[in-house]
Amino acid sequence: MPLPTREDFTTEALAEGFDEVLERQWTPLTIVETHTHPFALKAIVVQGEMWLTVDEHTRHLRPGDLFSLEFAVEHAERYGQDGATYWVARKH
Repeated sequence: MPLPTREDFTTEALAEGFDEVLERQWTPLTIVETHTHPFALKAIVVQGEMWLTVDEHTRHLRPGDLFSLEFAVEHAERYGQDGATYWVARKH
């Protein structure tokens, strides 16, 4: 399945009540230890790969994979050999 355009992702996210959409780029092999965010989010990986760990369950995410987190959910992130880019919609 082809990736949506960033415009389509943004339009859909805003219609769902998210209040901002950003592009996040991560450098190769970055590790982000367990943390939380003061917002809910949904995102789609558009380049590279990452591993997202929530409650000791790890998902390997590649381009086209969607993920979401509710407000203040503890999670950790690890990025692949080529880093990763994703579009993320946030709901504060």
